[in-house]
Amino acid sequence: MEIKKFKKKKSNIYELLFTDSTTLNLYDGTIIKYNLLVNKNIDKKKLLEIIAYNNILEAYYKAIKYLTIKLRTKKEIEKYLLKSNYNKDTINEVIARLEKEKYIKNDIYIKAYINDALNLTSKGPNLIKKELEHLGFKENEYNDYLNIDSNIWHEKINKIITKKEKSNHNYSSKVLVNKIKDYLIKQGYYLNDINACLNNIDFVDNDDILKKEINKEYRKLSKKYENEELRLKIKYNLYRKGFDMSKIEEMLTCFNTD
Repeated sequence: MEIKKFKKKKSNIYELLFTDSTTLNLYDGTIIKYNLLVNKNIDKKKLLEIIAYNNILEAYYKAIKYLTIKLRTKKEIEKYLLKSNYNKDTINEVIARLEKEKYIKNDIYIKAYINDALNLTSKGPNLIKKELEHLGFKENEYNDYLNIDSNIWHEKINKIITKKEKSNHNYSSKVLVNKIKDYLIKQGYYLNDINACLNNIDFVDNDDILKKEINKEYRKLSKKYENEELRLKIKYNLYRKGFDMSKIEEMLTCFNTD
């Protein structure tokens, strides 16, 4: 095959027209590497080599474009290129070049990820660890960056507790504490930090919530029970929901179930 002429396409891509009327789009980097000039003859073996190299360049430029949107991990780039149908060998060559040229910077990515998690989310250390591992990082890569003063975690926990307490419209203090604890564990906080913060707060049952629950139980149970039996059933159900028995009895004295 003999190159007849070049035609500039978009960006750094050229279309090569051969004397047999076939065409091939190549990056300028490929053209320079193989010294492709007009009237140059290329055999079939060399053409396959040129196409393979150009494919690597294409994957490389695609990865660079992907990286310009935001920082990416090695694992993210690998998945992205796999989805774009590049083979493993091509992907490995691209990753090696990106690492050599410092486009993949694990330490910067990890620091930025932890910083965002601390300032923009309610995530705790265990959840952040799991997410970093899911992104392909090992413990020795992120451990130092997660060595954060416990006061910072306590501050985050206290903010969550305050928010949950203010938005509580249905639960007794006992149930609320358990729900907050479950939520914080799921968010990746250590149990000793959670307990330390919860133990510093005096949770008191909200009278309005208790009144609301008494009314709810009354509407439900009064269809089946009455008088003292009704009062006992209401007491039992509210106690099971975590309300203080003395508070229940106090409220029921003002509530007519007869």
